[in-house]
Amino acid sequence: MALLLLPFLLPAQTGNQPAATQNSREQSAAGSQQEEITPEMRENFEEGIKHLLVSQVEAWNHGKLEEFMQGYWHSPDLTFFSGGSITHGWEPTLERYRQRYQAEGREMGKLEFQDLNIDLLGKKSAVVTGKFQLTMSDGKHPHGIFTLILKRMPPNGWKIVHDHTSAAAE
Repeated sequence: MALLLLPFLLPAQTGNQPAATQNSREQSAAGSQQEEITPEMRENFEEGIKHLLVSQVEAWNHGKLEEFMQGYWHSPDLTFFSGGSITHGWEPTLERYRQRYQAEGREMGKLEFQDLNIDLLGKKSAVVTGKFQLTMSDGKHPHGIFTLILKRMPPNGWKIVHDHTSAAAE
């Protein structure tokens, strides 16, 4: 049986590809060259993303939820996944935060991000992963992990277009 498959496997293993496949690979390679990020650009893009995240932490820690939300894409297409639910849109995401952290008997605590990893996918998109920790007045420390998808949207800079946050079990 293996001998019957051998003629079909050899072209794939030796790199003999149909012209359509080769053209597709060449176009993909050309596209990745156009998307090439210089070290200077990488540094600027990463600094822009870090600035967004630091601004969010500062706003949160001063109880300014609307300022915190400025890091998010102000669009009905924003998505926020957390706690087994999906929230669509900037306004519903803001309302979700208000209910969880500014409603009667609730507090925002002090926010800290840790172990940030910024992965630039191109000149206009990035994935950020990390950990968050809140320090509450009662000494509790809710924490968890997150994945953010960001897009660079001139002239507004980087914006979070998708947030997937998972809180650790207490």
